[in-house]
Amino acid sequence: MDEIAFRASSNSSSTIVVSNASIKNHVATLILHIYSYNKPVIKTLHKAINVTTTEAELFAICCGINQAVTNQDVNHIVVITDSLHTAKKIFDSSVHPYQIHSAAISQKLRKFFSRDSRNCIEFWDCLSKQKWPLHYSVDKDTKSMVSMLSFPCNSSWDFCRKTECNVILSQ
Repeated sequence: MDEIAFRASSNSSSTIVVSNASIKNHVATLILHIYSYNKPVIKTLHKAINVTTTEAELFAICCGINQAVTNQDVNHIVVITDSLHTAKKIFDSSVHPYQIHSAAISQKLRKFFSRDSRNCIEFWDCLSKQKWPLHYSVDKDTKSMVSMLSFPCNSSWDFCRKTECNVILSQ
């Protein structure tokens, strides 16, 4: 992995996308680090509530790819994630709950590949327990984030509805 990262980071037409997601208390934290030749690291943070781990991971991967393909100089993208099984859903054209993400990123990738026949994308699986430096820093950031709900009333919506129904029933 070190060799891949070195080759990609020393090539002006390559971009490395390292993504990870973590869910605590129904709040998903998604962090991306995007490494491009001779450019500062782009760090992106997203938060969402009441999503599955698969949705969070897929969204993080899609955001990273989306940012990478917008750079016209890039023709090689390396996506490094600890959930390669989720990344495979991007290319699954069958009906599944995450199809909306697949359709959106497929459209971006179609434009990316039609721009130049040399364009390519690679996916690399990097388990968190490997503690590979680039992925480890993203993994550490996602797990150390303190997740506070922005709208605490949303988390208690079901409870409020239950209380409201109980009051109606008792009347």
